[in-house]
Amino acid sequence: MLRKTHLALAISAAMFLNGCSDAPEQQQATQVEATESASANAVAGNIAQNPFFQEWNTPFGAPPLGDIKTAHFLPAFKQAIVEHKKEIDAITENERPADFDNTIAAMELAGSTLNRVSLVFGNLANTESNDEMQSLQREISPMLTRHGSDIRMNEALFKRVAAVYDNRKSALLNAEQTRLLERVYNSFVRSGAKLTGEERAEFAKINERLSALTTEFGQNSLNDSRAFTLVLEESDLAGLPQAQRDAAAAAAAARDLPGKYVITLNRSSVQPFLQFSDRRDLREKAFKGWANRGDNDNEFDNKAIIAEIVELRAKRAQLLGYKHHSEYVLTNSMASKPETAMDLLLKVWEPAVEKAEQEREWIKELMAAEGVTHELEAWDWRYYAEKVRKAKFDLDQGQIAEYFELNNMIEAQFYTAERLFGLKFVERTDIPVYNPVVRVWEVQDKAGKAIGLFYGDYYARSTKRSGAWMSSFRSQQKLAGDVKPLILNNMNLNKPAEGEPTLMSYSDAVTLFHEFGHALHGLLSNVTYPTLAGTSVPRDWVEFPAQLFEHFIAQPEMLKKFALHYKTNEPMPKELLDKIKQAGTFNQGFATVEFTASALVDMAYHQLTDVKDLDVRAFENKILTGYGKPEEIIMRHRSTHFGHIFAGGYSSAYYAYMWSEILDADGFDAFLEKKDIFDKETAERLYQFIYSRGDTLDYFEAYEGFRGRKPTTDALLRNRGLD
Repeated sequence: MLRKTHLALAISAAMFLNGCSDAPEQQQATQVEATESASANAVAGNIAQNPFFQEWNTPFGAPPLGDIKTAHFLPAFKQAIVEHKKEIDAITENERPADFDNTIAAMELAGSTLNRVSLVFGNLANTESNDEMQSLQREISPMLTRHGSDIRMNEALFKRVAAVYDNRKSALLNAEQTRLLERVYNSFVRSGAKLTGEERAEFAKINERLSALTTEFGQNSLNDSRAFTLVLEESDLAGLPQAQRDAAAAAAAARDLPGKYVITLNRSSVQPFLQFSDRRDLREKAFKGWANRGDNDNEFDNKAIIAEIVELRAKRAQLLGYKHHSEYVLTNSMASKPETAMDLLLKVWEPAVEKAEQEREWIKELMAAEGVTHELEAWDWRYYAEKVRKAKFDLDQGQIAEYFELNNMIEAQFYTAERLFGLKFVERTDIPVYNPVVRVWEVQDKAGKAIGLFYGDYYARSTKRSGAWMSSFRSQQKLAGDVKPLILNNMNLNKPAEGEPTLMSYSDAVTLFHEFGHALHGLLSNVTYPTLAGTSVPRDWVEFPAQLFEHFIAQPEMLKKFALHYKTNEPMPKELLDKIKQAGTFNQGFATVEFTASALVDMAYHQLTDVKDLDVRAFENKILTGYGKPEEIIMRHRSTHFGHIFAGGYSSAYYAYMWSEILDADGFDAFLEKKDIFDKETAERLYQFIYSRGDTLDYFEAYEGFRGRKPTTDALLRNRGLD
């Protein structure tokens, strides 16, 4: 879904209640309508046989995924809602004065059944989608939102929360409890708890509509993407490396097209095609299919949905007293205000455009030398940039991919976690999975004690949304006992033919490490309260642990050990390692412009205060023309498939990846300064202040605790070649 990651769209209902995120549409699969008792009675007959209401006698209490059917979800949601509502009623009807334990801690424990139903449903909706699941999503999404609104606008409940908050200084709370109380109180306020009358009703109505729209947006993106296939003959493959040919043949075989080759709109399929294919006409078809997802004026078109989402978000923010949605979002982030985020983006934008213009000149010089007469277009850039790379650095990306085999890279990420944190990963074949390609490992600490499970789902399929992301079947906590996390990584690699190796681009290997960084953030969480666990932090902090972990695979000692040729098992030769290092900042102008363009458009949408007749295509063009974007580079994510901001939790927060890059680039320098990428003292501080802390510490304090000082932008600009 994104360059590196995207957190699961479906966050549990209990986590919504606990304030995991403050933008209600970001929990579209996690907020449930409280049904009437008659409805509950209607489904009660099925409950005894429903896996969600039985004890999970599986290792680690993992979800019995083989037993859970689509038909189980709706009755499970309905019954879980009833239970959750009763638990909330018990809190509000408590005759004792409100205190931390009988109100805040009790809320943390409420909704446990709803929590596990929501997490399983969210993961399957993102990986095993079909017409039945999509229909169920559309039914459940508004139900969930109404339930969330009912809780957040429950006057009796908020009165108790406010009473605990008002008395916090005399309550002798510890630091984690104080942090939780502040977060819960603020999330109520940001969710409309202080609104009254018509404003309260309008706020709830907006949330419900946004939930439905964001669900529809995501489904449209998936359906429009899988509706496109570029079917090729043997004669159409000129320029493609063998690994790309094999992947295209496997994609065709999966579609019962023997003897053919298929390019899909999964990034791991279409992007290498644009990079290597000699057929300009086919590159144009593939590029336009990729760029126009959700913008084909068909049944899956997202333009009208975007216009309504932007309008409703602006209205909702203004109901709460904010100028616009961006201000609403950013007041609850590290950046704290839109101006700070914009300052960062514009600081990077100017040198990125300058570097991209230099790269464009190199490309045009090469085109002229080859006698090319056509103009440089967006579908040409990757192809000719690859030629420039070869000419300047004698670096062949197809050759590089031969050294990045999936199993070796999985071993590399585990090795890094072992060296840093003493972790061990033992593969388990007795854990239920939802698809045969999913693998599971037991994670053990340095003492050999199990701390959780790690699931890996690495392959693309038509039922799975695009991109790469981390999610969970259960998050860590201690309030309800020693609850161990069950963490899932997803990618969309091309699945090879049976018995063939899974080769990855270097970029894919970096993404694998990125997502595993998120996974470690969830697995190493060591907090008491579920609201504060793991990755339940603002967007511009959550990417830091993941992006920092990326750096390890780029280090020479790691490449020598794990970048082994898939045929000979020989390590990558020093000459190739040197070339990779020399070319490290090549085409970074292009990469930075396409990313920053998306972030600037995101900010522009969400700083609108009066949204009327929004024309998505014209809006994109107006914003990016105003900033002087090179014509040959488009946004990394055009609006109509920009799931981060219109189906996920990154609205007005896509800048967070760049913000976090300041932290990760500066942070990894702490290891480099020690001349040891696994320095024990630095790794211990990384664990103590970053990976284990969840949301229990102020983010700037956490960073300074790890680094010993405030971050600077020097390393970011250096690493991107923009200094």
